[in-house]
Amino acid sequence: MKFNKKKYYVLIISSLLIFSGCSEFLEEPDKSNFTNENYFTKPEHAESVVNSIYQDLQPVLVSGFGGGPWMMTEFATGLANTELGQAQNSIFVRNLNNNSDNGYGQTYWTSYYRGIANANLAIAKIPGIPMNEVAKKKSLGEARFLRAFYYFELVRIFGSVPLITEPVGLGSKDLYPEPASVENIYKLIESDLLEAEKSGLPTRDASGRVSIGAVKSLLSSVYLTMAGFPLNKPENFAKAAEKALDVMNSNQFSLFTSYDDLHLPSRRNSIENIFQVQYLVNIIASSLQTAIIPYNQGISNYAAETGAIFANKEFVESYEKGDKRAAEKQFYYTSYTLRNNRSQSKNLGGYYIFKHFDVVAQTSTTSSDLNWTIMRYAEVLLNYAEAANEVSGPTPAVLNAVNLIRKRAELPELTGLTKAELREAIWRERWYELSFENKTWYDMVRLRKAFNVFTKKFEPYVGHKFSYGPTLSQKELLFPIPTAEIRNNNKLKQNPGY
Repeated sequence: MKFNKKKYYVLIISSLLIFSGCSEFLEEPDKSNFTNENYFTKPEHAESVVNSIYQDLQPVLVSGFGGGPWMMTEFATGLANTELGQAQNSIFVRNLNNNSDNGYGQTYWTSYYRGIANANLAIAKIPGIPMNEVAKKKSLGEARFLRAFYYFELVRIFGSVPLITEPVGLGSKDLYPEPASVENIYKLIESDLLEAEKSGLPTRDASGRVSIGAVKSLLSSVYLTMAGFPLNKPENFAKAAEKALDVMNSNQFSLFTSYDDLHLPSRRNSIENIFQVQYLVNIIASSLQTAIIPYNQGISNYAAETGAIFANKEFVESYEKGDKRAAEKQFYYTSYTLRNNRSQSKNLGGYYIFKHFDVVAQTSTTSSDLNWTIMRYAEVLLNYAEAANEVSGPTPAVLNAVNLIRKRAELPELTGLTKAELREAIWRERWYELSFENKTWYDMVRLRKAFNVFTKKFEPYVGHKFSYGPTLSQKELLFPIPTAEIRNNNKLKQNPGY
């Protein structure tokens, strides 16, 4: 049986660049011809292999007239819409007609296993490189964080997947890997992050590299997930609250005062942004901008206006009255000026996503270096509020964390709620605050809950009816393992229902 080696095989990359706002982060540190014999002998090689792990954060965000892989988990919420008729992968997911040939899932699988392969290589080889021990420890911390992140994504999307922790060669037992149990995958994720936590990384890193703040923030999300489905280990609520509180008490992060800062490239890797995928104008520019503008309405300087994803009307209109996030050009926009006449505004007929909108790129340069945010401080506050409420109920500290989010949204503080009432209030804040950031579907699955935009209540995931008709079933708790992976490795078993 043919095996696609690019998924698992050891990767030696000859152009090992990671793009960020920091110029030295862009340089190729060693210009020799790399081979297995002469590589991993110098500090520059450690830097190169770690940089290569970051690169695989980017492919799932590529967007165009075929939609974009990152949209997969957004359409799975039932809260997103598209005008892009040729984006069949998006439409299949949105209509709950998804199948294992969906290219979005294949991109996640291929990209993240390639990142894992490079992380495995780094973790195996960096200890033997003669270099400064402090720098070595930090490099290993970055590699472990990124491996944990990739596995965290894969296990939530696909469930039981191969757990590979060593470089794979043609004679390796992991050339055709068995799927591991979900519990064992989470054990590795936790172990990697706890090791990364001890690696001496800075609390925050303005260049966009992994920081201790990012490690603890991800640990908080991992523990919150482990407390829910499918593991159902509520003892992890206390751990989730502890890691989130560590980030809060570091005093290195805070909420932006304005929602405008969420989509300003100048705010990259700062203040509220804890960990982001990096872009750089005219070198590695983000392709998301064409995806979040309406289809061919002439508001953008980009030649392609794809209308690939926007918010369902019913969701945006479910926000609490007076919520600033639902106001025009905060999280969403319904009108914009025309490319040919910036003094004239056009009603767009829908709620498009403004929190990712790069104004300068859209109206001038058509090259965006707006980073994609993987973790921001608002999520940490909500992680803490949810987890701590489960441990000790609606304490002043719990209420303060969620009320910081509400205060920025110009909403009244939550007071006098029971533990159960506060639980759902925090969930609502997660849905509204973290919308279209690849968070909501993961929350739906770990909670086994979906948000009814008409009643504004939470109801069971299985049996939840989207506002436009389709109804979630048990199979939608996971995505299908790509057809090509099962064809290449007969030890993999398709997820139920696909």
